[in-house]
Amino acid sequence: MSSLLLVRNGGRAVSLIRGGRRGTDALSGVHPVARRFIIDMSYSAHFMDFKGSSIPSSMKKLVVTKLSPNFREAVSMQTVAVPTPGDADLLVRNRFVGINASDINYSAGRYDPSLKPPFDAGFEGIGEVVGLGLSASSRYTVGDTVAYFSSGAFAEYTVVPAKESVPVPAVKPEFLTLLVSGATAYIALKRLGDLAEGETVLVTAAAGGTGQFAVQFAKQAGCHVIGTCSSNEKAGFLKSLGCNRPINYTTEDLAKTLRKEYPQGIDVVYESVGGSVLELAVNSLANKGRLIVIGFISGYQTASGIPPFRGGTLPVKLLQKSASIRGFFLPHFFSDYREALGSMMQMFAKGKLVCEVDCGDLAQGGRFVGLESVFRAVDHMYAGKNLGKVVVEVAPPAVSNSKL
Repeated sequence: MSSLLLVRNGGRAVSLIRGGRRGTDALSGVHPVARRFIIDMSYSAHFMDFKGSSIPSSMKKLVVTKLSPNFREAVSMQTVAVPTPGDADLLVRNRFVGINASDINYSAGRYDPSLKPPFDAGFEGIGEVVGLGLSASSRYTVGDTVAYFSSGAFAEYTVVPAKESVPVPAVKPEFLTLLVSGATAYIALKRLGDLAEGETVLVTAAAGGTGQFAVQFAKQAGCHVIGTCSSNEKAGFLKSLGCNRPINYTTEDLAKTLRKEYPQGIDVVYESVGGSVLELAVNSLANKGRLIVIGFISGYQTASGIPPFRGGTLPVKLLQKSASIRGFFLPHFFSDYREALGSMMQMFAKGKLVCEVDCGDLAQGGRFVGLESVFRAVDHMYAGKNLGKVVVEVAPPAVSNSKL
């Protein structure tokens, strides 16, 4: 048996035949060690190009060079060599990358104090496999489409461990919405929400990347869903998802509305804003109510990263209502991740899950295309202008005329 391996050698493809008697070259009988000085045949040292398209020697990526919650101040664009995948890795040509509120927490060094600049930015991407290591080739091949939740996504090419990659049917940005935003809502509500049919659920920032999923999963559980948002357009979007009571807090007083329309209180709150909104959510809890903290975006751009919260009477309020506050950080729930992703992908395939994507078509400066657009996309999200998950198109589909 012989096998054909294509490797890149000075810009052209070289065909190598392996096989024959153990320890000998199939064609000449020469011991293979004699030619390892000429060419290294391991997958980990050479690329197999996707559809024959050439992989450039250099690429652009975003690097955190200074710790700061100001993303533009913390992050810079750099031109570096395209990385080489290790034995168990994939080299992914990124087509789309996802923007998360936590991107600026990461650039501020809040998640891992031991991490010192420079380090790579970005958490999630989707694209094609253009190179891979030998072990990784047991599960993947060049041309496969994959999504991933791993650091270093804000780059034209990213090396991702094969075990952390998720096969997807196509390079659609909708799949990207599930990796962090969808998974956060799915797992948090399932593990910490204890949702029961007929309960009332409040979702803050409901028209955002993760809020849109919390609304849908709460509805699927048979709950009455309230969603806060900042515009009539977003309120209309929430209605289309089945949200029973969208509240545009720029035109309605949220506290008064909740007191008047929900005097018995809220059973479950999916909370991502923090500060005064969190205080209001605590005061609005029903007996045995559960408040899930998935973030506090209102404070991320400050020096401390934490919005002011008056919690002096919190123990009393929780005791009086037998209520609870529960924190959720996705990396602590990776044992639930595969099931969540698989379930959501099935829902999406069956048309039972809306994955709204905001690619910046209505943003100032237009659609988010190219890695440099990540800065605009972060600004767009923090200005509260996004509808759905903010996604940047890193590169359009590669077109190759190569006959390789």
